[in-house]
Amino acid sequence: MPFELNIATLQEAIAETIGDREALVFRDRRFSYAQWNERTRRLGNYLHGLGLGCHTPRADLDGWASGQDHLALYLYNGNEYLEGMLGAYKARVAPFNVNYRYVDDELVYLLNDAGARAIVYHAEFAPRVAAVRDRVPTLEHLLQVSDDSGNALLPGAVDYEAALADSSPERPDVEWSPDDLYILYTGGTTGMPKGVLWRQSDILFSALGGGAHESLASLVEAAGNGGMRMLPAAPFMHGAGHWIAFTALNGGHTCIIQDDVKRLDPKDIWGVCERERVNFLQIVGDAFGRPLLDELERGDYDLSALQILLSGGAPLNASLKAQFLEHVPHLAVIDGLGSSETGGQGSHISSKDAGAATGRFTPGPDNVIVDESLSRVLEPGHEDLGWWAKRGRVPLGYLGDEAKTKKTFVTIDGVRYAIPGDRARHLADGTVELHGRDSVTINSGGEKIFAEEVEHAIKQHPAVYDAVVTGRPSERWGSEVVAVVRLKDGMQASEAELIESCGAHLARYKLPKAVVFRDEIARSPSGKADYRWARAQAEASR
Repeated sequence: MPFELNIATLQEAIAETIGDREALVFRDRRFSYAQWNERTRRLGNYLHGLGLGCHTPRADLDGWASGQDHLALYLYNGNEYLEGMLGAYKARVAPFNVNYRYVDDELVYLLNDAGARAIVYHAEFAPRVAAVRDRVPTLEHLLQVSDDSGNALLPGAVDYEAALADSSPERPDVEWSPDDLYILYTGGTTGMPKGVLWRQSDILFSALGGGAHESLASLVEAAGNGGMRMLPAAPFMHGAGHWIAFTALNGGHTCIIQDDVKRLDPKDIWGVCERERVNFLQIVGDAFGRPLLDELERGDYDLSALQILLSGGAPLNASLKAQFLEHVPHLAVIDGLGSSETGGQGSHISSKDAGAATGRFTPGPDNVIVDESLSRVLEPGHEDLGWWAKRGRVPLGYLGDEAKTKKTFVTIDGVRYAIPGDRARHLADGTVELHGRDSVTINSGGEKIFAEEVEHAIKQHPAVYDAVVTGRPSERWGSEVVAVVRLKDGMQASEAELIESCGAHLARYKLPKAVVFRDEIARSPSGKADYRWARAQAEASR
């Protein structure tokens, strides 16, 4: 039987062992593990005192159902976001992420879909919370985090710090379970957001730093030997960001948060890396990589402490990896592949000695490729394109959606697999060749073309700053490939030139039929492409 553990149990044990070590650094705030533990206990006691918690045992529920109360986290990055997660766990409440870019209708959809009983939000968002609260019948409790917006406390809301100050610092009087939920809402860039339900024990070992440990003592001993300084630059409202934050905290490291949390500010990120002697920086693909490289070209930063640059949520283009290695030759540049439905799946490491590449990954444990019909696992060296799948520690399902749960989580020969929709081939050397997400595949002239593959090719042109590839209806092809491109400032390239340059990397049938030029490329705060926006641009450009 696999070792089972609740995240709150682990954090309590770590705090008891390394209480004096820095856990969190955010601007002028520095919290030791003992202080972080006390603050999360206080929040847990506050939520428990409201009557929130677990009401139905996991064993009595279907995979798409929750027996716990849900807490919405409507926050920018900061200590309060991570406290909100762990504090909720300590009350046996399931927190979930809220995209702070949502407009009223989107916010109402999300809060109702989750059945939110409570919400923690920055005061900046108070007007929007006020506008939607009456449209969310389950929403009873409001915790407002003060900020520099000047917005007053909403009627019926409680100040976050006041709630903590008035609550007990003792361990909450509840029995934590490895079955307690971790909920992650998908971004909704290709459809409506979906709440992915994980057992805490499974997400801990799949994405939050549990690794291959098989006992609490082993995890606590490893945390005692921790001490890296890790900066997850992505928004915590997406998995890529808070996965690294909790990997740091579950490993006994120090989680550093950049000063400017409302936008990507390369000066700020490099400045914090220099000031805090950051060893590990997490970003999201080219959308983060290009502006960070631009700033390295302009500025002079001491990055001698930086050892690892991890791109999680989207791979870095090989040309950008090479540029990072020119600026910081001792760096290891890692593409970390994963999804909301699988946790970590694989990685690719580039270095000055090994060179830079993109598209092939070393799969993690329990990662396999299954065939087109979802009936068997394909052995390395197979010729067919299959589906990347994960077995073992995978989610329970999608909140409230039996049909989508059964479509994504499939049983093959008695083994349950998560199959989120990535097409891939398992090569004879054991690596996996990733082709891309099926949901953004373009069917053109009877051929399947993966948007990510074309994006990678067009970004090789020296004048391209960013690009997203999509399909649009075509009488001749059914659907045709269109690249939406932002050029670098001061540089020029024609449509014909960009299409021709792709021909050095792609078969002719995969080449864009058109290029649409835009001054900006719409992406989520996590850096992921907004394919609905891209399709609208392609169709409007006819």
